[in-house]
Amino acid sequence: MTKILFVCHGNICRSPMGEFILKDMVEKAGVSDRFEIASAAVSREEIGNPVYPPARRELEKHGISCAGKRARQITPEDYSHYDRIYYMDRSNGRRLAAMLPADPDKIRPLLDREVADPWYTGDFARTMADLQEGCRKIMEEFVC
Repeated sequence: MTKILFVCHGNICRSPMGEFILKDMVEKAGVSDRFEIASAAVSREEIGNPVYPPARRELEKHGISCAGKRARQITPEDYSHYDRIYYMDRSNGRRLAAMLPADPDKIRPLLDREVADPWYTGDFARTMADLQEGCRKIMEEFVC
């Protein structure tokens, strides 16, 4: 089983969107039994909060539910548990480097550029497109 964790600042926009986009992709490909997919935050600010409503609405536009998701912070145990930890931007990468062992094979950016942060841009469609691109790359690596 491949275990994947998405990480962003607060775990209310980008990382849960990535989590549920990839869950949808693996389900549609008929390989959901081969994956464990989750998301977490580098900060404690949003712990326990649901997915940010505009992020939830963007997922719903694509027929994807994130019902029940609550923000949580990444833990040292996550480093041991997950095979791959994908972060959204350089700031997340720096925070992870301070929290977890350095491991570029396990901890890496989702894209070769920063995933658009809709908290600041308000452009949830652009973030959705970035995350879909990143999730397609994950599918190519682990499924094809």
